Amino acid sequence: MSTLVLKVPAVPERSYEIQVEPGLMERVAPALAADAGEHACYWIWDQAVWGLWRETAMKLGWPVEGSRRHLLFEGTEQKKRLAAIERLATALVERNADRGSALVAVGGGVTGDVVGFLAAIYMRGVPFYQLPTTLLAQVDSSVGGKTGVDLAVGKNLLGCFHQPRAVWIDPNFLTTLPLREFRQGLAEVVKTALLGSEDLWDFLEREADALMAGDVSVRSHMITACCRIKAEVVAADEREAGRRRVLNLGHTVGHALERLSGYALAHGDAVAMGLVAAAEWAVKLGLLERSVALRLIELCRTFGLPTQLPAAASGADIVEALRSDKKYVAGRLHFILPVRIGQVTDRTDLDPAQLRTVLDRLRAA
Repeated sequence: MSTLVLKVPAVPERSYEIQVEPGLMERVAPALAADAGEHACYWIWDQAVWGLWRETAMKLGWPVEGSRRHLLFEGTEQKKRLAAIERLATALVERNADRGSALVAVGGGVTGDVVGFLAAIYMRGVPFYQLPTTLLAQVDSSVGGKTGVDLAVGKNLLGCFHQPRAVWIDPNFLTTLPLREFRQGLAEVVKTALLGSEDLWDFLEREADALMAGDVSVRSHMITACCRIKAEVVAADEREAGRRRVLNLGHTVGHALERLSGYALAHGDAVAMGLVAAAEWAVKLGLLERSVALRLIELCRTFGLPTQLPAAASGADIVEALRSDKKYVAGRLHFILPVRIGQVTDRTDLDPAQLRTVLDRLRAA
């Protein structure tokens, strides 16, 4: 088992363990009982995940249908709204959840974001635990304490930082994850390697076939490496005042594409497109060698990720959509660009007109 400890500087009570191990779900109930003590724990599941893992949950003694401590949530981007928070909060009140209660998020990134935000504001804050079941959540969204919901005008515009008590990652959950969803997580893996680790990048190129074939040891290594990189970044900058912005690599254009598609475009696909756009812009600016951009494109293609933007998304439309991005501060957009594998730069002095040209060149014919 790999155990990482995310230590938030000067705030030891917000430090927590991130555990990665195949079969870890078998020890979640005892670990939860030991950590939460007598406090009531309410399990909030992505309803699609519940349908796949119901029998296992019953065998493990987790709360099931009929229990007051079992709730379901439709974990889709379209449901990541304040209405979901109100519905779940009302259900918790009806189940007598109080300030001493805790929440357990079981599902993908949307479920973790929503349950984390709910935990942050329910009765002014209760603890929560992350049990991520998708690759995207395991390598990225479950770690770091970002929570929130979307508005019609943009992603994650309402939210807060609320660190979990623990993150328990069992790669065995990935055995029921559709290939398309697995690929969405690989986009975040590629992002993490590009911004923080040449070793991880080389590992991905070398072990791509084993990853796609389901080798659990290779997948566990990959997940652990991603969590370690993200934990180091978050520990240095919990609230994204500086260094943590590097984690937005690929997400600036990616979020704009998601919004323009009405959130029909999958998050990982959007991030992959955003990574290629960032790399191409960096090449144009003389910050990145063309050979690195080509390696990025090849790795994305190996993982079945798109490398061209939708034909319907013009460069002008994308740049306009960026203006509602939360990374747009004081009239300036923080744009993360790669300078080599394992290193990025945060720029606020770039010309949007130049970005439009780069984006239009990447549109599918």
